[in-house]
Amino acid sequence: MADHRFPRLFEPLRIGTVTIKNRIVSPGHDTVMVEEGHVNDQLVAYHEARARGGVGLIVMQAAGVHETARYTSHVLMAADDSCIPGYEKVADAVRPHGTRLFGQLFHPGREVMESQDGSAPVALAPSAVPNERFHVMPRAMSEEMIAEIVASYGRAARRLQRAGLDGVEVVASHGYLPSQFLNPRVNRRSDRYGGSFENRLRFLREVVVAVSAEIGDDFVVGVRISADELDEEGLPAEDSLAACEALDATGLVDYLSVTLGTSASLRGSDHIVPPMSEAVGYTVPYVARIKEKVSVPVIAAGRINQPQDAERVLAAGYADAVIMNRALICDPTMPRLADEGRLDDIRACIACNQACIGHFHAGYPISCIQHPETGRERIYGRRLPAPSPRRIMVVGGGPAGLKAAAVAAERGHRVTLYEKTGRVGGQVLLAERLPGREEFGGAAINLQAEAVRAGVAIVTNVAVDIDLVSAERPDAVVVATGALPRRPEIEVLGSPSILDAWQVIQGAQVPRGRVVVSDWRADWVGAGVALDLAQRGHEVVLCVNGYSAVQGLQQYVRDAHLAALQRSKVQVVPLVRLFGADDDSAFFQHVLTNEPIVIDGVAALVLAEGHVAVDGLLDELSGAGSGGLPAGLPASTEVVGIGDCLAPRSVEEAVLEGLQVGAAL
Repeated sequence: MADHRFPRLFEPLRIGTVTIKNRIVSPGHDTVMVEEGHVNDQLVAYHEARARGGVGLIVMQAAGVHETARYTSHVLMAADDSCIPGYEKVADAVRPHGTRLFGQLFHPGREVMESQDGSAPVALAPSAVPNERFHVMPRAMSEEMIAEIVASYGRAARRLQRAGLDGVEVVASHGYLPSQFLNPRVNRRSDRYGGSFENRLRFLREVVVAVSAEIGDDFVVGVRISADELDEEGLPAEDSLAACEALDATGLVDYLSVTLGTSASLRGSDHIVPPMSEAVGYTVPYVARIKEKVSVPVIAAGRINQPQDAERVLAAGYADAVIMNRALICDPTMPRLADEGRLDDIRACIACNQACIGHFHAGYPISCIQHPETGRERIYGRRLPAPSPRRIMVVGGGPAGLKAAAVAAERGHRVTLYEKTGRVGGQVLLAERLPGREEFGGAAINLQAEAVRAGVAIVTNVAVDIDLVSAERPDAVVVATGALPRRPEIEVLGSPSILDAWQVIQGAQVPRGRVVVSDWRADWVGAGVALDLAQRGHEVVLCVNGYSAVQGLQQYVRDAHLAALQRSKVQVVPLVRLFGADDDSAFFQHVLTNEPIVIDGVAALVLAEGHVAVDGLLDELSGAGSGGLPAGLPASTEVVGIGDCLAPRSVEEAVLEGLQVGAAL
């Protein structure tokens, strides 16, 4: 039964000739689930999972319309008829669930991220104007090439129609080729495609006409556009609005999908998948401005991760539908759960960007740190009941232990989880206390809720040892005891104030004055502690064992941290390793030259030097060094370690290993 708290969200919406059953949209986003430019079985399973979860509309990822559109080595292509069978498989998979399916038509222009074989391709653009982010100098397109690419949009649309999709979406957002023609700062042409607004709009208008001519009246045509590229060299907001009005007036466009940002610069690209430092729904005022001026339905994108937020946007009339991309990556069942009123069961996205867009940028299939089943639907998409229920003991209530316990219990095992502190969550509880990472705590809340729903018995304030395990005599023990801060061996003279990052995060008093943070991993810990200390009023020097602070984080998250460090006047010293400290100095070595670097006037040294595994119980239980299980445990007892107690890494690996072990027990 539908939940009446969301009357607008679950109201059907007519778009052109089709009706979508609700107003939740999974937008076009690259999944890296492509083989040689074609849909693979994993991509089919990925979209089928979201359709099964109740989403109203799926827009498949950007598909290159022309051979020159290959902007990554794993781009989906629709440039010839070989694409049709793959699209047919997706359409056949989602149709039984009542979900509508559109596909994106795409050309990047100068926004080429990588080559196909290591050699740089010739990128095309309206004019030979370089982009800042990828440092690409394109070749200006001839009118003959413009005509060829315009026609290729129409032919690609026809292929998707033949494959059984319900519509297509022309990607004119984020500084891609149609936007490059629109943008007077990029389009410097003096022919009929440049100069006046009408001339700069000509390319996009011709694309829409070509698509409409190929597919007829019974197929939906939409356009995705950035309301504001939020960059000094980006498409002006006034021109974007004017383009939307002009497209609406043609009668050839059935909807507009409105977003923000541009691929062309670091600052602009951060809005493609905005990190948690951006406010929920911050894009809505930009979207609403366009909706006021057009007659076709408008779809809003940008940090709308909860059904409550989506309902507010729709109820206020700011948009007709909402893009909830990462919400659906994190929980494909979110629409169904919201429709049933089971809000507490929804796994909320925390906008960490680690395994979704982070995987894409690294060239791996996308996933989610909270829900590693995403991208692995063919292996872990459905829980298989355990052949025979067993008694499982999970030691450690961090992300790894919580996920393993939840999955094992869902499969029918009797699971008890032990946590030595008073609250489960592990290092997630530290991350949420740092500036700009507050939403990260949602991961602990969501994982705990999964375990409780599955029937896991959670016991806190109990430190597990061999005697307790022997007394409980479980059939299997999952050791997830985590890690502790690493204290490297350094030369120390006198009695300097040295603390580790965990102590600072937990509120330890830090002497007034200059503080040096030694950051070995170049991730969120060192930078987060540096920001925290700067906000407390300290002068902070962040010394990083890497090329840059937070270089290990996904670009959009990294950029937000780097901007915050700059605004907080944190001095960053890259490419150094910690050597020692005395009462008022910290000593480092340059990692490339071994030259000494001395920082004087130091009141305290804070160590963010990574972690060491807490693996003592695992070694005891696995009989390391003794050749067998401890006395009192049956020989059949299964012992397995997961997460940081095997080797300190990140929450992503911890949750994934929890899933893998929980599914295998």
